[in-house]
Amino acid sequence: MNCLNCFRIVHSTPVAIALVLAAALVTVTAQSNVYAIGNLRTDKLAEMDAAINEAIAEKKCPGGVLWVEHKNFSSYKVFGKRALLPAEEPMTVDTIFDAASLTKVVACTPAVMLLVERGQMGLDDLVTKYIPEFGSEGKGGVTVRQLLTHTSGLRPDISLKPDWDRYSEAIRLSCAEKLSAAPGEKVIYSDTGMILLGEIVRRVSGVPMDQFVKREIYDPLGMKDTGFNPPKEKLARIAPTEVEDGVPVRGVVHDPRSRRMGGVAGHAGLFFTASDLARYARMILNLGELDGVRIFKPETVKLMTSVQTPTNVNARRGLGWDIDSSYSGPRGKVFPLGSFGHTGWTGTSLWIDPFSKSFVIFLSNRNHPTEKGSVVALRAKLGTLAAEAVGDFDFSKVAGALPPREGIAGRTPTQPVLNGIDVLVKNNFAPLKGKRVGLITNHTGQDRERNATIDLFKGAPGVTLLKLFSPEHGIRGTVDEKLGDSVDEKTGLRIYSLYGETRKPNSEHLKDLDALIYDIQDIGCRFYTYPSTMGLAIEAAAENGKEIFVLDRVNPINGTGVDGPVLAEPPTFVGFYKVPLRHSMTVGELARMYNAEKDLKAKLTVIEIERWRRNQWYDETGLPWSNPSPNMRNLKQAILYPGVGLLESALSVGRGTDTPFEVVGAPYIEDVRFAEELNRAELPGVSFVPVRFTPTYSVHKGTNCGGVYIMLNDRDRCNVVDVGLQIARTLCQLYPNQLNVDKTKHLLLHAPTLAAVKANAPLNEIRASWKSDVEEFMKRREKYLIYR
Repeated sequence: MNCLNCFRIVHSTPVAIALVLAAALVTVTAQSNVYAIGNLRTDKLAEMDAAINEAIAEKKCPGGVLWVEHKNFSSYKVFGKRALLPAEEPMTVDTIFDAASLTKVVACTPAVMLLVERGQMGLDDLVTKYIPEFGSEGKGGVTVRQLLTHTSGLRPDISLKPDWDRYSEAIRLSCAEKLSAAPGEKVIYSDTGMILLGEIVRRVSGVPMDQFVKREIYDPLGMKDTGFNPPKEKLARIAPTEVEDGVPVRGVVHDPRSRRMGGVAGHAGLFFTASDLARYARMILNLGELDGVRIFKPETVKLMTSVQTPTNVNARRGLGWDIDSSYSGPRGKVFPLGSFGHTGWTGTSLWIDPFSKSFVIFLSNRNHPTEKGSVVALRAKLGTLAAEAVGDFDFSKVAGALPPREGIAGRTPTQPVLNGIDVLVKNNFAPLKGKRVGLITNHTGQDRERNATIDLFKGAPGVTLLKLFSPEHGIRGTVDEKLGDSVDEKTGLRIYSLYGETRKPNSEHLKDLDALIYDIQDIGCRFYTYPSTMGLAIEAAAENGKEIFVLDRVNPINGTGVDGPVLAEPPTFVGFYKVPLRHSMTVGELARMYNAEKDLKAKLTVIEIERWRRNQWYDETGLPWSNPSPNMRNLKQAILYPGVGLLESALSVGRGTDTPFEVVGAPYIEDVRFAEELNRAELPGVSFVPVRFTPTYSVHKGTNCGGVYIMLNDRDRCNVVDVGLQIARTLCQLYPNQLNVDKTKHLLLHAPTLAAVKANAPLNEIRASWKSDVEEFMKRREKYLIYR
């Protein structure tokens, strides 16, 4: 081995020959001042260095290991720290990482394919052939292939509520799942499907999956540091993940479901080093063989790494492997369609290009010490640079590459959804050239590669960013109280709070500006305050003769499901305008409605989203998720919020727990009886599980509460406002002296509905009382809709 510029170079020839050849590996290419390591360009490798170091400086990850390989020449390097807490530790090349979802393609998929290759199971066999109990709830037609391609129709995850802690219970819950789509209809990335595949491996092979893959794959390939539940003697080399109860998780799988299953599952639980993963990738590139050891037949590798999804499905996936979907960021912009790979939640990724005989590995523990780290944008950049580093291959002339999805008969075009900021960047900020601007934003202001809108504007050509304005929760989205003005540490710009003494930009704020820019992710609920901040900003722009640009963003809970009463009382900051509780409009569409119906005559420009369809939920757009506010941590919570959020002043809605807006309760509630009464109502798309919990924040802080966990079984059928109203109706009947239902009035802002809840009026009667107002709203909003 030879070391050059901190890169270690490895060739597949014997070590002695490699040492002799090392000096010859550095050559000057035809392009002046561009050097190559083997056939890897050092200028591009240096750009990869810079990108990783920048991500570390921005606290996107504490460190990582990068491995780039092309035709048996490898360049690998370590960056940053392996651990930050309880003490700092340097990253090392032999650091062992929690693979997270790379388990799916380095353990579960190859295990299944070995059994298929040996004739012990078939891809088109029904799952019920191996797990007969899976056949309930209409799932009897699901096949092994559909589990591998994530087209089974199973939801992403089994619930963690109520608590469970056994492998067998995970299998029982997986078998009890209902389908959220017909098998073969669409890709729904599902850990549940992989959990079931791991169980099939166990039943068919006769041994647990971890033992099977160690015996059949890892030991033969010499992957000495790869496996599940790593032994104590390797603990010091393992990169820790999130801190729990003051102690970093280390050597124990981060994924909560795999952890409860004992650390061995088809979707997560594997640990490995970069060098072990490189051996596995090399075997895949060599069509199943490495150093004279054959793991798969060539046709098996070709099968699992070629498109296996039906032609009617937009995303293209192999068996386990991702090929062309919203998760394909690590492919970057150069590797051809037909290359393949996968990512892991903890910050791991692998992308393999069979055309150029290359692969790129980046392993990090981006969720150490907290989940705030993100390497989504970094992965995409590394993928692009890795391909550009391949100096002897012309990616513009790839024989056998796949055509773009929109060019395939039977497929709907599915180019990436672009929010307004992405469109603005794509157009080089043309509408804002020559303008002095103030930016109203927070941490959700980011492009689809997670570049902050603040940073993008700071470097925008011809645009002068002078001031920042922050909404509720602050510029970083972490505060649950009123805020004062401050200074942004990174840019040095003044931040003016619009959630303190002032909620509307004033003339002094605007006097040296040409325009205001608004870029914040909404969640589609009337009493969420970000659109109120936008509405007041439009008023301020109109009053002061300034332009205002709204960078539109998708409505995460889709643009079709209107629900709840229309505002019927004087406007407030949590009831800014006459729309229903769930309005199904984007912020750009709301801006157009405010400006027109309030006759503001502001100079409003909406930078429109590209390629979003109104029926798309957020998880169908491929856009990165950031918690819009501290207690809005996933899409399910956003979906439930217009109904459950109504109750947050009257009882605990889970603030101060791990599942805000997924649980509701109070100290006086008897949980089992409460759940029985709610389930008796048979609300579409939801069910209720009795639970007890102790919130550490907000209503009933520090008090043990009885209540329910809300199972969202079918988001397309669930009328979420009904969920909140039914909870209120039930509690009014069970505990009339304890529940103060009047505490919901400031968010509901519809006195007839509150009176009907108190009178225990049936839900259908309550909904009928809104009907004419909602129909009138639908007619009003039609002229402001941008997307169809």
